[in-house]
Amino acid sequence: MAQLIDGKQLSAQVLREVAAEVELLSAEHDVVPTLAVVLVGEDPASQVYVRNKVKRAEEVGMRSIAHRLDAECTQDALNELIGVLNDDSQVHGILVQLPLPSHLNEDDVIAAIDPAKDVDGFHPLNVGALASGRASLVPCTPQGCMIMLRQVHPDLSGKNAVVVGRSNIVGKPMAALLLQENCTVTIAHSRTKNIESVSRNADIVVAAAGRAKLINADWIGPGATVIDVGINAISVDGKRKLMGDVDFESVAPIAGAITPVPGGVGPMTIACLLLNTTRAAKRQLA
Repeated sequence: MAQLIDGKQLSAQVLREVAAEVELLSAEHDVVPTLAVVLVGEDPASQVYVRNKVKRAEEVGMRSIAHRLDAECTQDALNELIGVLNDDSQVHGILVQLPLPSHLNEDDVIAAIDPAKDVDGFHPLNVGALASGRASLVPCTPQGCMIMLRQVHPDLSGKNAVVVGRSNIVGKPMAALLLQENCTVTIAHSRTKNIESVSRNADIVVAAAGRAKLINADWIGPGATVIDVGINAISVDGKRKLMGDVDFESVAPIAGAITPVPGGVGPMTIACLLLNTTRAAKRQLA
């Protein structure tokens, strides 16, 4: 069976490092890193995510501010709130929980956030910096995936990596980070021909397609490292169950290392959000 890459254990390690940085910033600069989270509407999953982010922030000694707006909130009202947070020197990181209600333009909202406070790493300036290999705030999920990969491969140079999925949130930034580590990178997607064969030849497979159990044993070569980003809520015997994009049962006996769902990439995403917040606070001191 494959080595299990434990996201809960790794995230706890990252959070301990974040807590130490928070304590240092407070002691040396009298600064408490502060994360402002904006939630629009009553989406149940988003409410859970926001609650978990606020809880983890407080556990590491950060200050967290949650702004909850009605689902009917206008674009102007949301952008006005972001402007206030941009101008507040006591706020170091801003996160607008996605998805937003359909009448709001997500691209406009992301562009309204000060890039220096964009702890999600979605602002076009941060995206461009990542693509060109310059220092930036990096999207949290791909950043967490890289930390997990380094547990298995301290040196990623020369590895053949396949990223299944081409989203702006995971697929594309994941590919950019792998390229920075000198991997040979293929982005596979719904139009990729012979996609199983492409994936099977990889040393590393990052599954970020958003389809439950899409990737089975036919997609994975012996000894490959598999990072499962997918979180899909599926009804099984009338009960809600979380499943990844990888069919864990069929892939685990073949892979060399694999992340579980839940308990894999998810905890790392929140840990990296708080890591980004401390980094943003430090840069704003300069």
